[in-house]
Amino acid sequence: MTLIFIRFFFIILSMIVGYQVGSFVMVGGVDFGSLGALIGLIAAVGIIIFEFAMRGVSVRGLSSAVFGLIFGLIMAKLVSDTISLVKLDQTVLYSLKVVLTLIFCYLGMIVAIRGKDEFNIIVPYVKFSRQDQRDEMVILDTSVIIDGRIADICSVKFLDGKFIVPRFVLKELQAIADSSDSLKRARGRRGMDILGKLQKNPNIDVKIHNEDFQDIKEVDAKIVKLAKVLSAKIFTNDYNLNKIAEIQGVRVLNVNELANALRPVVLPGENMEIRLVKEGKEYNQAVGYLEDGTMVVVDNGRRLIGQNVRMVVGSVLQTAAGRMIFGKLPEDLNKNRR
Repeated sequence: MTLIFIRFFFIILSMIVGYQVGSFVMVGGVDFGSLGALIGLIAAVGIIIFEFAMRGVSVRGLSSAVFGLIFGLIMAKLVSDTISLVKLDQTVLYSLKVVLTLIFCYLGMIVAIRGKDEFNIIVPYVKFSRQDQRDEMVILDTSVIIDGRIADICSVKFLDGKFIVPRFVLKELQAIADSSDSLKRARGRRGMDILGKLQKNPNIDVKIHNEDFQDIKEVDAKIVKLAKVLSAKIFTNDYNLNKIAEIQGVRVLNVNELANALRPVVLPGENMEIRLVKEGKEYNQAVGYLEDGTMVVVDNGRRLIGQNVRMVVGSVLQTAAGRMIFGKLPEDLNKNRR
């Protein structure tokens, strides 16, 4: 609404200025004020249309182009002053200055725009603060938002700081929420709810980052690029994104790795209680699960499915899918000892 008001105000002012300028023009006693107002209206509308066309231009790209333009002007000035030491015709010298200025300004802008991600002319989220109180930025990807455990981690104040949600991640989340597949739609809406919950948490600061890398198509690659630009960490539970980021020197916070690190240590010979819920793959086996999702396989426990039983841990196996615990019933161990 504010932008509409500004545009409308700009059109009115342009018409007034056009009318005033046209009033100064008197040819044959004819007042050109009305024509000036019309020209002012057309010029204002043209500028607004041009402003709409510039919506895809990022602030970082524009600032980089300005920096390149200034750098090109400085280089053209230095080279022109050097050439002016040589005795040349003034017309030739003037022409050389114009050509050099044009060339250096063009090259400066092109180089600056191509390298706009390697330096920040306008640094996002800069605050004047002590160096020892610097807030670390953490970029959230789609998978960790949908996962939802990040909200629980933040609610217990285990993790705080400044969370960055890129606009392209938000678009991907919205696309999942609008999917025709009911499962994907439910996951997307859950992600939206989790994001809203994070924004209401007073312990963290969630910001939507509008920077997009048009030359990069993959969302994971965009996240890694943004993390390098902002010197930020990535919060994810995506295995592939985790490895890609680590290869490129970006720090990663992985929810799954944190969950694995916090799992209680189980040693062979310990007793534990487990509820058996289904049959195992091997003969007469039964399977149960701990609260953290760890699978527990009990030999000769098929007859006890649906009951809580005590078992003795035999071995612990760590696999790519997670941890598995194998054990036996106490009475079976006693039989073997006899």
